[in-house]
Amino acid sequence: MALREIRKYQKSTDLLIRKAPFARLVREIDQEIGQGKDGGHYWKASAIAALQEAAEAYLVQMFEGANQCAIHAKRVTIQTKDIQLVRALRNEPLAVVRKL
Repeated sequence: MALREIRKYQKSTDLLIRKAPFARLVREIDQEIGQGKDGGHYWKASAIAALQEAAEAYLVQMFEGANQCAIHAKRVTIQTKDIQLVRALRNEPLAVVRKL
C-alpha cells in the first residue's frame, strides 16, 4: 500500500501540502516576525505558491537523504537521528529555538 502511494506521488507534479493552511502559516509567521513594525505584509498568491514550491522541494530532499541514512543503517523506518544527520551534513542549524 505504501509503495503504491509513493509511486503515485512520484508520478504527479501536484503540491502535497494544501494551499490554504500553508498560506495561513506563512501569514502567521509574517505577523510574528513583523510585530515590532507595522504588523504583517500583503502576500501575492504567486509569492506564496513559490514559497510553497521551495518548501516542498526542500522537504523532499530532506526525506530522501534521511531515507538513505536509514537504509545505510539497515533500517526501513526514518528516525529523528537520520534527519539530524542530514541537516548536520548540510551544515544547517540542528535546532531553532524561539519563544512564541
